[in-house]
Amino acid sequence: MKKINLALQGGGAHGAFTWGILDRLLEEEKLEIAGISGTSAGAMNAVALTDGYVKNGKDGAKKSLRNFWEKISQVAAFSPVQRSPIDKFMGNWSIENAFSFQWFDTLTRAASPYDLNPLNFNPLLDLIKNEIDFDCVNRCDVFDLFISATNVNTGRVKIFDRKSLTADMVMASACLPLVFQAIEIDGVPYWDGGYMGNPSLFPLYHANKCDDILIIQINPIERPGPPKNTREITDRINEITFNASLLSELRAIHFVSRLKKEGVLQDTYYQDIKIHIIENQKELNPLGASSKMNAELAFLEHLREIGYETATLWLEKNYKDIGNSSTVDLKKMFAGLTK
Repeated sequence: MKKINLALQGGGAHGAFTWGILDRLLEEEKLEIAGISGTSAGAMNAVALTDGYVKNGKDGAKKSLRNFWEKISQVAAFSPVQRSPIDKFMGNWSIENAFSFQWFDTLTRAASPYDLNPLNFNPLLDLIKNEIDFDCVNRCDVFDLFISATNVNTGRVKIFDRKSLTADMVMASACLPLVFQAIEIDGVPYWDGGYMGNPSLFPLYHANKCDDILIIQINPIERPGPPKNTREITDRINEITFNASLLSELRAIHFVSRLKKEGVLQDTYYQDIKIHIIENQKELNPLGASSKMNAELAFLEHLREIGYETATLWLEKNYKDIGNSSTVDLKKMFAGLTK
């Protein structure tokens, strides 16, 4: 039996890709979850999994994940932002060509959610409250759970753990500032955790005895060639922004690992973290950033299948390395940077 920590990125509807990966990991009989750190859609996957796990183990977790994403699609069915008929005919999952999306995008740049939604109507928050039993989440003692949000006042990351986790905290982790009003918790406003921790790795370092962290990557770190039009530029800026904190943490892990190998750092407090990443940018990159707002059930199921198959291939190749060595070459990733 092997244990692993999971780090779940945010990415809107693309979180269904993570759903598929989690489904496959839960089916692996010789693999147990030691801890989870999630942000935004990753936070929602994390609490849905935890809720179901407490109720009925791995089978309950799988059932809870499916139920949550099906509910997401039902709520999204009432959204005015939908794919255009041409995109549906052509099998294009992105919605950037739809007039409703262009109108919504322009409107959110011209007016804030405080102007457009003064009553602070938030169907996503209502869904989280209705579908997740936070009493179950709070009493989970099988694995650790951490949710990241961004403190608007200080610009620092805020980590919420499972013992006191609420629906507001999960919503804070997914609060895009141009779409939702900031979520206030104990008088402090919070925005999407992706700005400062997408996902945060450091809560997992000493939470348990497991040194392996598996990152489920949704947002691409690299793209070939410069973006040319304003939509591509904006999307790439967002991708870079939402990966910045993760890259900083990976850089720090690589630095500590190098010092330990060189014998410079002998303090046993510092762990030699083993990093693993599951991603499938070949399938996700062509979808476009606007598809993160497409929550049609057919699309979510499509992403789930991609995630499930990706995790299956990853396990076949890398299961033997869990607990033994990293499957990500951080030295190569940061080659050429100043030491």
